[in-house]
Amino acid sequence: MGIEVIKDKCVGCGLCVKSCAYDAICLVEKLAVIDFNKCVLCGACVEACKFDAILIRKEEKSVSNLSQFSGILVVGEHRDGVIHHVTYELVSKARILADNLGVSVSCLIIGSGISQEDLNKVIFAGAEKIIKIDNDTCKYFNDELYSKIVTQVINEEHPEIVLTGATAEGRALIPLVAVALKTGLTADCTELAIDGERRLLLQTRPAFGGNIMATIICPNHRPQISTVRPKVMKIIFDEKRTGEIIDKSSISQTAKLMTILETVKEESTTGNIADADIIVSGGRGIGKPENFELLTHLAKLLNGAVGASRAAVDSGWIPYSHQVGQTGKTVGPKLYIACGISGAIQHQVGMRGSDFIVAINKDSSAPIFDIADLGIVGDLHEIIPEFIKILERN
Repeated sequence: MGIEVIKDKCVGCGLCVKSCAYDAICLVEKLAVIDFNKCVLCGACVEACKFDAILIRKEEKSVSNLSQFSGILVVGEHRDGVIHHVTYELVSKARILADNLGVSVSCLIIGSGISQEDLNKVIFAGAEKIIKIDNDTCKYFNDELYSKIVTQVINEEHPEIVLTGATAEGRALIPLVAVALKTGLTADCTELAIDGERRLLLQTRPAFGGNIMATIICPNHRPQISTVRPKVMKIIFDEKRTGEIIDKSSISQTAKLMTILETVKEESTTGNIADADIIVSGGRGIGKPENFELLTHLAKLLNGAVGASRAAVDSGWIPYSHQVGQTGKTVGPKLYIACGISGAIQHQVGMRGSDFIVAINKDSSAPIFDIADLGIVGDLHEIIPEFIKILERN
């Protein structure tokens, strides 16, 4: 697929510039010029042009035999001897999708020191087959090495759907796989469903800054690949389930460009927000970076973690690893306390799956109150210390 400006037809009217949501077109000497690093081939400029001066060429290549692809493969994530919770979430969701299609669920686990207990939990979540690759070469995540392994396994298994987490590792790995397989990829999905009539995966994700939800399909290529945000799918364990484990640890692959010598974890006094049951999150409304110490104190008393809005992170008040939202982490704690956060849709996308949401804000019309289970209109600098006093007394 490609896009082209036909110079003889372009009159430099600028309609295409106004229509581009990605700022990918500019006028140079009254001629439209496209920045291919920004263009996503959405076609808005083609529709806007009244002179037929912009052309998108679509290369339609259908897979010759779609019937050779069957089943769902979850590419699991294994880190420091533990399988990431998003793997169980995706296997549980894959089980539901597979039942709708009448196919099986497999899970590929790559790492070192993979425990039998964790593998059993993957089966309990819904996998009928686990492909295990457990060796020292795979101890540290290496996108070059892992992508070669995943591509090889997909070529051997021929799944019609491939799912993996929209984590830092998943986002680095799966685009390489999609390119190698010459198939489509829908990133950061928040919902998955099956169009039974066409046997298509319906992949829903936020688009245009979270202002709309787009449902995307991949009708002509296999496998259909999606990355899914953690904490948006429910884990369903059934200890009566059984499955087989296939050991392919001897699979031969090497990484030529990069070798991982060690990994260094960022130290946090309040834990990882992705795994926390309680999160105390701060936005620009807390006033200054020093006030995150107040939220940290509250989080420690609650055995929780500290989160933040993008505004607070962009201001340099707290590291990016604490950011919740569309461009940060998706969380689903039992309790989410939003302090001085207005609640723009981009932030809501990352935390609206929380079981119970408490919002504290001076502005009674802040969007965060629309999704809060409990809203407190007032000064957080007066309210949070009162919370702390009560907790310290108890």
